[in-house]
Amino acid sequence: MNGDLGPSDERSRADRRPFDMFEDKLLQLYQEMIAVALAKVYNKSDAQDVVQEAWVRILTKRHSLRETDKLQAWAKAITANTASNANRRSRRVLPSGDREWSDGLPAARDEADIILEIRELLGELDPKTRALLLYKFYYGYKDREIAAAWQVPVGTIKARIHRTKLRLKQWMMP
Repeated sequence: MNGDLGPSDERSRADRRPFDMFEDKLLQLYQEMIAVALAKVYNKSDAQDVVQEAWVRILTKRHSLRETDKLQAWAKAITANTASNANRRSRRVLPSGDREWSDGLPAARDEADIILEIRELLGELDPKTRALLLYKFYYGYKDREIAAAWQVPVGTIKARIHRTKLRLKQWMMP
């Protein structure tokens, strides 16, 4: 073989170019949707779930898109709404009728107060433990990913997270 492409190879390559461009656009849209979801939910895993659900909605409601040049904005709006719905579902109603977050924190508390309290609590921790919590709960890394990066057993990471959560709960109790 001299390395030349036959006519069928050239045709299949030419036929693939539009699909490659389409794939690039879809990947870009996916990344933008992830960014929207990450701004509204609590970790990377939740953001991926939100985007997956948003894609399902986009596909099932595609007939309602009137202007195809607005696909990007439409997809981002659906993603934002899906993320808001996911946040709403993560709250629960107690028998008394009071709303609480799934972790037990009252939903009525001002978000700024909660952020301030979290900062204060994190400030009390040693830098390594603080980094561990940020990797786990803010950035959404899995225990095994943290363990691999820190070159320690997964059980060590799990134990440190568990002990730290218990310590934080004790500090939060009046």
